[in-house]
Amino acid sequence: MMTTERPLVPRDNQPQISLIVPVYKEEPNIRPFLARAEKVFESMGKSYEIIFALDPSPDRTEAIILEEINRNQRIKLLVFSRRFGQPAATMAGILSCTGKTCVVIDVDLQDQPELIEQMYDKLSEGYEVVYAKRRSRKGETLVKRLISYLGYSVINRLSDVQIPRNAGDFRIMTRRVIEELRRLNEHHGFLRGLVAYVGFKQTFIEYDRDERFAGKGNYNRLTGSLKIGLNGLVSFSSRPLFMMSIAGVILAGLSFILGAWYVLQRIIGVNLTPGLSTTVLVISFFAGVQLLGLGLIGEYVGGIYDEVKRRPMYIVDRQVNFEEED
Repeated sequence: MMTTERPLVPRDNQPQISLIVPVYKEEPNIRPFLARAEKVFESMGKSYEIIFALDPSPDRTEAIILEEINRNQRIKLLVFSRRFGQPAATMAGILSCTGKTCVVIDVDLQDQPELIEQMYDKLSEGYEVVYAKRRSRKGETLVKRLISYLGYSVINRLSDVQIPRNAGDFRIMTRRVIEELRRLNEHHGFLRGLVAYVGFKQTFIEYDRDERFAGKGNYNRLTGSLKIGLNGLVSFSSRPLFMMSIAGVILAGLSFILGAWYVLQRIIGVNLTPGLSTTVLVISFFAGVQLLGLGLIGEYVGGIYDEVKRRPMYIVDRQVNFEEED
């Protein structure tokens, strides 16, 4: 199961906005991020809480957050028992928040906190989710942009739910959506897919994504992006398995035709086909297809294995500045 947190019990002091910030090795970004985010909330005149979901870091990230908590009691901290990764950290923050609405954002300031006010205002038009859609991606390599484009294309073509293109986890959601995410109880934590699956009325705003304020990215490496994309595909569609079945039928048909061609050559006494090279090529091709199919099946079996174990998606080592449960 995802978490053991209880559903929210409404309170008189319930904040209007919860800001969820997954962090790992972000020492130079914490204070600049808070300076901009707090300024936004002051301008909006909304009550808020800021929840940092921290994978244990070897730098001073935790120490700086604790110093900021002493300065501002609306800042909270979740520290995990080990590194569980960005998807798990994000879901932990979402399921621990108490706000009427929830904003998910990265701490590196590529996604501007100043957009929160515009996204919040959109909710008044009857939307349950407002996500930020990227017009441009400063600081990202061509390879990563290409993988992102191809990944969204494949997922949306094969998946049972449509995941918005050029949109990350930066979004605002109502309490209604948060409670539905809690009910899904899935292990993979692919937030974009989960929110798309939940549905309700959703819209977007467009923006130009900035470069990182400081440091290097820790979560969004190339292999991490590929893993998240594959999780999204496997978790929301069984069509790749169907496509492998179709490919198997087609290849079996081609094999039959090739075999018939060899028999025909033998009958008419014509030898037009090289022997060894053709055999090696055919065997190699079919072996590659079989390994691809086995790998795809393995991804689904692995996903089933992760779910049936029912291990928690994350384990919280300690909570700082959270109210004690009754």
